Amino acid sequence: MEKLVYVAWKREGLGGEAFAATLRRETAVALGAAGAHRLSINVVDREVEAALRVRLTRFDPPPMAVVTFWLDACDDRPPLEKALATVASRLAGYLVVESVPLVNRTHTAPLGERTPGTNMIALIERPERIPYDAWIAHWHGHHKRVALETQCTYAYVRNVVVRALTDGAPPWAGIVEEGFPTPAVTDPMLWYCANGSPEKMQTNMTRMIESVQAFLDIDRVESHPMSEYRVTD
Repeated sequence: MEKLVYVAWKREGLGGEAFAATLRRETAVALGAAGAHRLSINVVDREVEAALRVRLTRFDPPPMAVVTFWLDACDDRPPLEKALATVASRLAGYLVVESVPLVNRTHTAPLGERTPGTNMIALIERPERIPYDAWIAHWHGHHKRVALETQCTYAYVRNVVVRALTDGAPPWAGIVEEGFPTPAVTDPMLWYCANGSPEKMQTNMTRMIESVQAFLDIDRVESHPMSEYRVTD
């Protein structure tokens, strides 16, 4: 069993809500029929409109969805890519290794319904200045501790990219799925667990920024607020 992640840009002429609805319904059914297990759809919809002001992206237009699922063998992916391509103008697919430092046990919903909160999807590159082993060690060691200690995250899923599966895929080396209470996405006081203290907010923010700068080029980080819909177990 292998995990695949597809970053998707919506087809031109298709409205945002129509794109989100089609992904969650017709496309999800097609993916399941083609063998997708543990299917999750992260998508920009009206529920995250207010949070889009904190989106970080270098793409115009930006990606609008991140679809993840497990497949018995990634060799069998062509029918799934075909299903995604019916609503997407562009796909960037990756084979990944998943780890879950923080399991979502508090913000849950029945299958097919929206997970309460907002998923922040980070698409990250490894700077050439950092050897791969050192990059992984910082991300999975020091940075994990800092992130969990300074932020109000309720879910944290790391996906280390093994290889790209589609032509022209951006050189992302990691894809992160982090769940936050929706009000925190636009309120640093909540995001950094400061409990009304400007000093604590600044301390936690500084720790987080320093850790990020130690293994990433911040100006090349993609960060996208999305709604999460877990479709199948």
